[in-house]
Amino acid sequence: MSEQPAKMWSGRFREPLDATFDLWQRSFGFDRQLLQEEVAASKAHALALKAAGILTSAEQSAIVDALSAIASRGMAEDAKQWMDEAEHSEDIHHFVEMKLVEAIGDLGHKLHTGRSRNEQIATDLRLYIRSRSRTLIANIGEWALALVQQAKASGEAVMPSYTHLQRAEPVLVAHWMLAYVEMLLRDATRLEDCVARLNYSPLGSGPIAGATLALDRIIAAKELAFAAPTSNSMDATSDRDFVLEYLNTLTLLALHASRFAEEITLFATAEFGFVDLPEAFSTGSSAMPQKKNPDLTELVRAKVGRVNGAAQAVTLQLKGLPLAYNKDMQETQEPVFAATSAIGITVQLLAKFTAALKFREDRMRAACESGFLNAMAAATYLVYKGVPFRKAHEKIGNAVRYCLDKGCELNDLTLDELKQFGTEFDQDFFAAITLEATLDCHDVIGGTARHRVREALKDTETRVQKLVDAFASVGHGDSTPEAVLHAGA
Repeated sequence: MSEQPAKMWSGRFREPLDATFDLWQRSFGFDRQLLQEEVAASKAHALALKAAGILTSAEQSAIVDALSAIASRGMAEDAKQWMDEAEHSEDIHHFVEMKLVEAIGDLGHKLHTGRSRNEQIATDLRLYIRSRSRTLIANIGEWALALVQQAKASGEAVMPSYTHLQRAEPVLVAHWMLAYVEMLLRDATRLEDCVARLNYSPLGSGPIAGATLALDRIIAAKELAFAAPTSNSMDATSDRDFVLEYLNTLTLLALHASRFAEEITLFATAEFGFVDLPEAFSTGSSAMPQKKNPDLTELVRAKVGRVNGAAQAVTLQLKGLPLAYNKDMQETQEPVFAATSAIGITVQLLAKFTAALKFREDRMRAACESGFLNAMAAATYLVYKGVPFRKAHEKIGNAVRYCLDKGCELNDLTLDELKQFGTEFDQDFFAAITLEATLDCHDVIGGTARHRVREALKDTETRVQKLVDAFASVGHGDSTPEAVLHAGA
């Protein structure tokens, strides 16, 4: 093993670190993911140092060129091996400084003038979450668009809706799809809100009290596309609210994905038979040849535990920390990387999975035509006849009980049978409780009347397309299976 280079802080110490403790306390094993963010922040700091007269234009250019080379090397095919060889790097900041010194000599040591790792990591994490949030919003848009396209393709296909997992009223399949789109659009706006709140630059905050040099903090903030510098140096170096807010937002997104996955899992069972699972996203049984298992949706359900676990971990890591920076905060990074990786691939897969779903419209329609899903429409019929709703509810409830004893549906009763429950029943009752009439009686904004759903679909498609277009330039990087799976490694 080669001789270990001096630590960034070793001047005050006489004894070397215990070898086990030294390895245990390093963060390079995971914060290496922040290489691009560290380089970007370092370039911005170099610009501020030049403006302050600490670096000449030539020195600043040399540093920026060397940093660019480091960033490019980090994107090369053998980048992992290159970084693995830096066995003595304490963290990503140490690594970049070492590589900078290797490239340009002592000039590389000047870059750390007027800054602290406390502000560096606070900046890097903000840049990381800002970037990953935008990518995730783009992925959310793609999943939402897949749902919209399925809703359009379903036309006026119907399905039962459920309360308490009991059949309630018929709805359009499109209406059910659009419910999930609304959830996703809220998730996208939460991420946008999170980015807006974190988009302030900690650079120039120093370790706690602010930089000791007269740095123009606006220069670095502008270079990194932050809205402005942070207002308080103690808060800037110790703030991880944005980390927790981000993870809680990811938890909500994972919850919504889990709810969708649960319904698809149920609908794919023989007992429901509403959907055929795409084989490209299903697996079989090693013992039972007939099986087609919903592994994708089952794993999606499980991922919420991993994502929410990250949020809970950070909550406990931050609990009771005094101002300002504490080493505990190093532990907030791994949950961010793990949750980002887990939810990123989940949403990408759900977009493709949703597009491949095949719905069995005949089974869903048949389910809507039994089980008294028109009972609410029947009670509404009586309301229009002047019967108070509570009385109408009771009359239809009595009629349903009668049908259960007889083994038939409401529309199978004769008019004479209906009149035993109320003189208000007339021949027009039967037209009022057809499947189409039952749908259309919900003729309110947000309801499942057919023309209302068509209006909602048009409006929702516009909103989703606007989101997709706004983040189309973000891109998704290398989306090969290997790259996606190792995104959080």
